[in-house]
Amino acid sequence: MTPRPFATIALAAFSGIGLAQASDDYIVLASTTSTEASGLFDAIIPRFTEATGIEVRVVAVGTGQAFEIARRGDADSLLVHDTTGEEAFVAEGYGSERADVMVNDFVLIGPGSDPAGIADAESVAEAMGLIAKAEVPFASRGDDSGTHRAEQRLWEAAGVEPAAPWYRELGSGMGPTLNTAAGMDAYVMSDRATWVAFENPQDLALLFEGDEALFNQYGTVLIDPERHPHLKHDLAGQWHEWLLSAEGQQAIADFAVKGQQLFFPNASK
Repeated sequence: MTPRPFATIALAAFSGIGLAQASDDYIVLASTTSTEASGLFDAIIPRFTEATGIEVRVVAVGTGQAFEIARRGDADSLLVHDTTGEEAFVAEGYGSERADVMVNDFVLIGPGSDPAGIADAESVAEAMGLIAKAEVPFASRGDDSGTHRAEQRLWEAAGVEPAAPWYRELGSGMGPTLNTAAGMDAYVMSDRATWVAFENPQDLALLFEGDEALFNQYGTVLIDPERHPHLKHDLAGQWHEWLLSAEGQQAIADFAVKGQQLFFPNASK
């Protein structure tokens, strides 16, 4: 075998180091199933990576699970939709900064025949009350996600304690919950983005929308560097700032499915 010149070996070793360093140019983002299932990340992350060279690896779970992942130090950043929970996360010392990034809304879906008559309701509280009164099937995510937390607040505002047999807690993400609701002709609450992107509606239809109580705020949260110093705080900070920048906000505004804009930028910085 012909010996390789030292300079060639050294160059190869140096290149290997460069590749190893390049492979570290990524962050782990704990986020929600709605941002993943809607296709938003497929649209905006490549634009961020092109601008910065930083890859974003998404762990898409319910908001409650995303908080737990971040509390353990297993994510570099958060993008979730439970403002109260996000503010508590920062107050407890797990997060160093939280900012509004975008908004959409929740909608009530159900069988096209609308056996509870919610399409004519004057408010979402009235709609939830009609579902409970009729005791028709309602499929709940039941997974401590941002959507599930919002749904629980709406039942409380309606003065209803939902219970079996008509109330079914599934413990699943938004897409699977919509599939189950379609299979059992059940009512279900969904974020609009996942509903629009959903490909298996069967007899389901959007029946109620527009109440201010259905407002759905998303926030970006940085993990506190003193709590978890091993995380990639610099790279996560670049993601956080890009989301709030004019470029990031435009990327969010540009995302559409079936001709509909699904998220509306509203950066608070």
